[in-house]
Amino acid sequence: MFRLWGKMMKENRLLRDTVYENDDRTLNRTKKVFAALHAICMEFDLQEPIWLDKNINEFRRIDKTRFAQDNFIESIDFDYLEIHVIEED
Repeated sequence: MFRLWGKMMKENRLLRDTVYENDDRTLNRTKKVFAALHAICMEFDLQEPIWLDKNINEFRRIDKTRFAQDNFIESIDFDYLEIHVIEED
């Protein structure tokens, strides 16, 4: 089971969160992460953020990254969206 936790934060307070689960063993990790991010953004009614080099490196290193205003084309009304892998096959 692959599970990814998405959190929308503002001023160190949790505004919204959700956990995405994927049991499809035919998908690789990258596809699961992108599917999870897409599902989280749909649930939060957000555009999908742009992955910058710092996000890619941080996610590879610690299975967690934050998307701030730099990652979004439109203006956001929160400080950051954080994704974190909490369980992996």
